[in-house]
Amino acid sequence: MPKMKSRSAARKRFSLTANGHVKRKKAFKSHILNKKDRKRKRNLRKSALVYEGVEKKVALMIQI
Repeated sequence: MPKMKSRSAARKRFSLTANGHVKRKKAFKSHILNKKDRKRKRNLRKSALVYEGVEKKVALMIQI
């Protein structure tokens, strides 16, 4: 039986927390940053958790 491969794109974008939740980066932080205020950009630096309804699918994609 061949090895199960993880989705490389998903592996790069998501990671697991100690409790088994899936962590993600926030969007809107790559360009056109001069119109966004400091506070907004600072908050976009923080990581967030994946929505519970999609968490199982993402976990399968990264082969946990």
